[in-house]
Amino acid sequence: MTDFLPQLFAQWQLQTGLELIATVLALAYTILAIRHSLWCWPAALLSTILTLQIMMQSNLYTDALLQLYYAGMALYGWWNWQQIQQTSHQLPDAVHELPWLRHVQLIGFTGVVGLLFGYVMSEYTDTDYAWLGAQISCFAVVTTWLVAQKVVSNWLYWVAIDAASIYMYLQKDLYFFTALFVVYTLIAAIGYVSWRSSFRLQQLNRKSGIYVSD
Repeated sequence: MTDFLPQLFAQWQLQTGLELIATVLALAYTILAIRHSLWCWPAALLSTILTLQIMMQSNLYTDALLQLYYAGMALYGWWNWQQIQQTSHQLPDAVHELPWLRHVQLIGFTGVVGLLFGYVMSEYTDTDYAWLGAQISCFAVVTTWLVAQKVVSNWLYWVAIDAASIYMYLQKDLYFFTALFVVYTLIAAIGYVSWRSSFRLQQLNRKSGIYVSD
């Protein structure tokens, strides 16, 4: 018993420290993404590696699987943003939007996949919050792809995802992550306004013939 308490406290300190570092890196990723900086993706990759360990320790397996996807998307995002800059005449803030019908299709399809994934996770694993975690994970997969593609409305998806994540992390006593996702929700709203402004300016520039991107 005398050894158990120090070990428990040391483990808590380690996890809390990792959570704090992952939180700072994740926040840096979001801010850099709003600013269209390629460096958002290395920050995302490092945050993902740390978060993967935390999710495994917290018995949140759907989130752990999501981190593996995030790692791959961090590498893809780094590459794709470079391609977008090169094909947009070196304009780092070049963005685009999808038709509203495409968003409806994405939301409907992702919701159905989330239900199927939630069923699998609830029946065949002991993960906590299987249904909610599945929906969050599936929508995060789609939304991260939208970020990598520089679709303006990705930030509206994040507002909904982050709000749901606040509840789940709070229930798991992951207070740094809870605070992070509160900030995320606000930043996502700011990100939408910022990217929407860039998109409108981009449209005006196209009409004025200042530049033509693909």
